[in-house]
Amino acid sequence: MKRFGLQSIKFDNPITILETASIVGPKEAQGPMADYFDKCLEDEFWEEKTWEKAESKIIKETTNMSIMKAGLSPTQINYCFAGDLLNQCISSSFGLRELGIPLYGIFGACSTFVEGMQLASIFIDGGAADKCICTASSHFCSAEKQFRFPLELGNQRPPTSQWTVTGAGAAVLSKSGNGPYVTYITTGKVVDMGIKDANNMGAAMAPAALDTLIAHFKDTGRKPSYYDAILTGDLGYIGKDILTDMSMSKGFNIKSNYNDCGVLIFDKNVQDTHSGGSGCACCATIFSGYVFNKLKQKGLKKVLLIATGALTNSTSAQQGESIPGIAHAISVETDI
Repeated sequence: MKRFGLQSIKFDNPITILETASIVGPKEAQGPMADYFDKCLEDEFWEEKTWEKAESKIIKETTNMSIMKAGLSPTQINYCFAGDLLNQCISSSFGLRELGIPLYGIFGACSTFVEGMQLASIFIDGGAADKCICTASSHFCSAEKQFRFPLELGNQRPPTSQWTVTGAGAAVLSKSGNGPYVTYITTGKVVDMGIKDANNMGAAMAPAALDTLIAHFKDTGRKPSYYDAILTGDLGYIGKDILTDMSMSKGFNIKSNYNDCGVLIFDKNVQDTHSGGSGCACCATIFSGYVFNKLKQKGLKKVLLIATGALTNSTSAQQGESIPGIAHAISVETDI
């Protein structure tokens, strides 16, 4: 059996991450991770007429870049798993419509990138594919327009709010290669603690991250100390503190090796990003840039990446619904 415990799968023949690529916007280019991204844009439009068109261009170019970096052509990729935050995932479908690769459009909110890596790994391990690409994008301006308020209103953001990352990340996965490798996946469950504040996504998603973290350790028998780094997708500063405290109360001490991609991508004091970064591109760009670089250089050898998502939309928020959270995890290792 490849299934471990209640929510995890072990790959006896681990899946290779051949190459990654990342493109980010101008605010991300001013942050502490700038040197790890493949391309930093000078403006949010990137010569397009709308923010939505710009986001489609970002995911298109990031996907093509990752395939090129892997020394492949699109015809050698069997499936593409892609998603974003806009209604009906139009950034992905419009941006990738000329790619010519069979496409699975997926939605896990900000957990979409890791959800795609999980599905691609299963396809490859099961023999349905030899090579797949996983990609996800978000855009601050398009996300604010859809989920909150038009930028022209100049609404004041509360301290708990996060800044949606403008950018995209992509990863090419393969049946064979020299690593880093996806060794385990742990698929999350929907967890809803009744939080309704759309400006406090970290608090809404932290319980789901806790649920998946505990499931991973129980299913695999590993402890937090097994990993060089445990990274959540976009809990931000507030969600990170909540997860750290809740994990400790459940007997899992993650303080020494835990961080969050939403904390890493911005300097909140200099850039006025309040509780940090968020969005599909938050986890996708940090992994495709910083984390993958560290794995290739063996600065990190064992990483648990838990991508977090808030499964809400503008309609549910207007109807007073709470914000369900979900979190998907992959274990990435350099030595097997």
